[in-house]
Amino acid sequence: MKLNSGHLTFCTNIYAGESWSAHFAVLKDSFPKLKAALSPNETMGIGLRLSNLASIELFEAAHLTEFKQWLDAEGGYVFTMNGFPYGGFHHTRVKDQVHAPDWTTTERLDYTIRLAEILAQLVPDHMDAGISTSPLSYKPWFENAADRKAATVKATTQVLAVAEALHKIYLNSGKLIRLDIEPEPDGFLESGPEFINWYENELLPLGKTTWAENLGFTAEKAEEIIKTHINLCYDVCHFAIGYEPHAAIVQELQEKGIKVGKIQISAALKAKLPEASADRKAVLDALAGFDEPVYLHQVIAQQNDGALIRYPDLSNALADAERTNVQEWRAHFHVPIFVEDMGLIQSTQSDIRTVLELQKNNPFTNHLEVETYTWEVLPAQLKAPLNESIIRELDWVKNTLAQ
Repeated sequence: MKLNSGHLTFCTNIYAGESWSAHFAVLKDSFPKLKAALSPNETMGIGLRLSNLASIELFEAAHLTEFKQWLDAEGGYVFTMNGFPYGGFHHTRVKDQVHAPDWTTTERLDYTIRLAEILAQLVPDHMDAGISTSPLSYKPWFENAADRKAATVKATTQVLAVAEALHKIYLNSGKLIRLDIEPEPDGFLESGPEFINWYENELLPLGKTTWAENLGFTAEKAEEIIKTHINLCYDVCHFAIGYEPHAAIVQELQEKGIKVGKIQISAALKAKLPEASADRKAVLDALAGFDEPVYLHQVIAQQNDGALIRYPDLSNALADAERTNVQEWRAHFHVPIFVEDMGLIQSTQSDIRTVLELQKNNPFTNHLEVETYTWEVLPAQLKAPLNESIIRELDWVKNTLAQ
């Protein structure tokens, strides 16, 4: 739905089911109810997540035509896609495999270009569109700096191939589609500074030389195309886990002419660790209730001196719980954005408020997507019917932006 601050939607990675038929079935069941509650008199956007399998199936028979007709009939539109999870994302152990296949592979490249071709047919005229994607690869998969460097160069080359494909789509159809790269803890790009460093010292230099020469572009034209089509996905949860200064990052991006394609509105776990052992144990026990086997829950702990300690998963952090010089943990577990205080532990909802305030006062993107996908694995006290939860989250964003 269109707000003063941009188009607001939710991401359909919330739904289980990897085939197109399964995904379409749940959309047909849920979307009319959501729209009736949230946007009864205006059209409402959808943040579409398609697995690789579903993206292939959507091109078969008349599925894409049928979907477009359904969107028109229901008053829906698609303006953003989540192209991060390639394969199974529910009812299976995902963990670090959410990054696979990574950006060094042709599978990731082909999948992303296929999503762009679908999105070009779905996005309404005169509206830009974006596809969020993984932060190139996963650091723990590469044991040494040389291997990581080689993988970064390969991944960057593949990203430039997507920029070429998106530029061609724009020339042929007038549809402006972006690739929105999403930093995440332990990804090759896991923070605002790492993304900016890669963009300025890897992506642009390669794009303005080898890539530009191969395509017959000037360096200036290559930079224009890259900055148009390769953007940042600002996932508030991921940036909050790293204790990042949102205003400073947004300002630096604007000063460097690097665009934010969309804000993914999501909240992480946050816990202050008391010094008293009994109180500390109670907080750690509460956090242990979120240690589940499906998703990766990276933890970044802040020591009393401000230094950060990184753990690949919540289980690893819990195993190091005797460390007494740590004052706070933040964990990559998407919790409902409308809940800040959960008793002994909290969420990073205040980070969302900060980013939405920045967006309201000086908009830096036109796409807002709520992305809480963990409803099935939440502790029982936080679970609620799915449609009710989506409505509460989107209403919370609308009310926060209206304040």
